[in-house]
Amino acid sequence: MKNTLLLLTQHNQQYRELLAHKQLPNLTILADSDNQQQYVQQANIWLAEPHLAAPYLTLPTASTASTATNTLTLKWLQSTFAGVDALMSPQLRQDYALTNIRGVFGPLMSEYVFGYLLSHYRHHAQYQQQQTLQLWQPKPFCSLQGLNMLILGTGSIALHIASTARHFAMSVTGLNRRGHPIDQFDHVDNIDTLNEHLPLADVIISVLPKTPHTTHLLNDTNLPLLRPAAMLFNIGRGNAIESNALLSALRLFQQRRAILDVFEQEPLPPQHPLWHCPNVIITPHIAAPSFPTQVVDIFSQNYLRWHQSESLQYLVDPAQGY
Repeated sequence: MKNTLLLLTQHNQQYRELLAHKQLPNLTILADSDNQQQYVQQANIWLAEPHLAAPYLTLPTASTASTATNTLTLKWLQSTFAGVDALMSPQLRQDYALTNIRGVFGPLMSEYVFGYLLSHYRHHAQYQQQQTLQLWQPKPFCSLQGLNMLILGTGSIALHIASTARHFAMSVTGLNRRGHPIDQFDHVDNIDTLNEHLPLADVIISVLPKTPHTTHLLNDTNLPLLRPAAMLFNIGRGNAIESNALLSALRLFQQRRAILDVFEQEPLPPQHPLWHCPNVIITPHIAAPSFPTQVVDIFSQNYLRWHQSESLQYLVDPAQGY
């Protein structure tokens, strides 16, 4: 069976070169074009960044029902990202198989989290300041050993972070929708028990996807429950934290820290008060980028399954949003 691939990424040429080395059978890669709509109609497979694919997936209205947008040949879309919330709108069609990227972000997220954790608990910034003043002033520090980590979500990213945390002899609790035991965690509970676990955690990490159930899960009711010196990371999706409630919680105790890589609006607007909060660290959604080499490896493995009429890996359930 002949397959036709459409690239909808910001790095099409790099993807094209990487895919050429894979020599995937019976796959034709369409050239880039100023008239992208022409190729949208031809390709049965898309390798795409979700926000670039979304405009071509709008459901037809009564006035457009007879146009070509109603006759897409798309059968499978491989997202280049883990997050696919840009494709979950009810105004977008869902009549195709959607797969995302998984299994590669755990190490990157762990590097991000533990880089900031170790820097904070070992006072790296303070010692760098002292160095400029030629000061020799040792400061007592807290080891990661014995600290309680709470991870919101228990997917592949959370599993890697939990394994790393246990390497540092931390105690790790994971929260998900079922609460079933998982080997890498010391304890797993239902996400509905969040308010019981927040006051016990030294470090809280949200790796939750964007769904209606996760919106403002951390809010003005439960953020005040954080320990006075708690560290909160958001590396999942920005909708999980209600920003005004977070600001209030951080202002209540200056020892609290928030390390935020994702936001409800990205880029974070210049006038947003989080920019000026002294106990916040803001990074521009860089905790775990999708490297094209890894994306192409995953796509290629999935394409061979597709070519052999086998089930695809990393299928997204539109009803769940992940």
